[in-house]
Amino acid sequence: MPDNWLPDPYILVLTGCGVLIALVAWLPLALRRLPLSLPIVCIALGALLFSLPGLVLRPLPMDFPKVTERFTELVVIIALMGTGLRLDRAFDWRRWVVTWRLLGITMPLGILAITGLTAWGLGLSCASALLLGASLAPTDPVLAADVQVGPPKTGEEDEVRFGLTSEAGLNDGLAFPFVHLAITLAAVASTNEPWLAGWLGYRVLWEIGAGIGAGWLIGRAFGWLTFHVPAETRLARTRDGLIGLAATLVSYGLTEIIHCYGFLAVFVTALSFRRAHREHDFHTQMHEVTEQIERLAMMVLLLLFGGALVSGLLASVSLAEVVVALLVLLVVRPVTGWLGLVGLQADPSEKLTLAFFGIRGVGSLYYLAYGLNRMEVAEAQRLWGFVGLVVLFSILLHGLTVTPIMRFIDRRLGRDPDADDATPPPGLKGPAA
Repeated sequence: MPDNWLPDPYILVLTGCGVLIALVAWLPLALRRLPLSLPIVCIALGALLFSLPGLVLRPLPMDFPKVTERFTELVVIIALMGTGLRLDRAFDWRRWVVTWRLLGITMPLGILAITGLTAWGLGLSCASALLLGASLAPTDPVLAADVQVGPPKTGEEDEVRFGLTSEAGLNDGLAFPFVHLAITLAAVASTNEPWLAGWLGYRVLWEIGAGIGAGWLIGRAFGWLTFHVPAETRLARTRDGLIGLAATLVSYGLTEIIHCYGFLAVFVTALSFRRAHREHDFHTQMHEVTEQIERLAMMVLLLLFGGALVSGLLASVSLAEVVVALLVLLVVRPVTGWLGLVGLQADPSEKLTLAFFGIRGVGSLYYLAYGLNRMEVAEAQRLWGFVGLVVLFSILLHGLTVTPIMRFIDRRLGRDPDADDATPPPGLKGPAA
């Protein structure tokens, strides 16, 4: 008989990982028809876990700034590859008009509105308010998976799902110039050095242009190696979906080495990769692998987020933050989303859905961590509390409404969401049936 009945922490970690992986596979099926999302369950589990007596770890992002930045960064880039791979619609300026409206009108108006609202309502400095605007304006590619298109070649690509998927894929990279603008404004606040030309030339023109170009070239290279080299050596013969993860990391790494926007490059790489042989089954295999890795990483992150909530993340939140957070989700995104879609030939219910589901999540946490790690901000804890509150509200609001709303959209389009052969949405609802 052993003298010490206390379990080895290593064994506890192994057991916990096994339970987590089982939940990744099973929970999406259990939640498929419920007005409840996997992120809500993950956050609740994380809050319960980190409330246990004797657990001393406090996973507060402000206590682990570099870890927070890198972990959220990894989750986002994996999600961006999966997002690009599952888009069946070929790139076309006219057929992507809903995307250009959401990117060119809705997102800039959202950044402007959130910046003004937080500067006025919370009394923040211009740089801090702009950092919040750039962090909270983009639709999240990770937590927005419930309203995105299905896996490759499933045909589930109505205008609502396509618009929200393509927006989430592109707006993360296009928000980066405004994050850098906030960092620049904080740096020159006391020096009055000229900054506009450098910001426009480097942060906007070079980093966006080079990111798109590099992503396209890397996607073309992987497409050639996968589908078009001699039959004996092409990567598609491996039948190994890890090639999608390889393309993600290579694209992000190479583009960051040349100092351009890696988020944008990864999504463009996925589009270019998919274009190399649009109907090949290997895209489905790559998507399945990236999706599984994304869901596992997302669940770990949300468990930690739940732990941060019960460890004091919202300690600095006051009534003013609550009011402004609700305005961001219930007024700013729906109004700017509707303005961006004025004149679009679409059903009003589809426009309302596109305008409403501007989900905030992992991308917002990444941008805030990135900005705060590069600028001096006296109210950093307050910014973390506010962004954490917006993300929590978004997960609850959109998580409780996404299932009934998307089922309603499916029925209006003649699809039966309860059919045995219906493909569940990607990411947070589980893999293809």
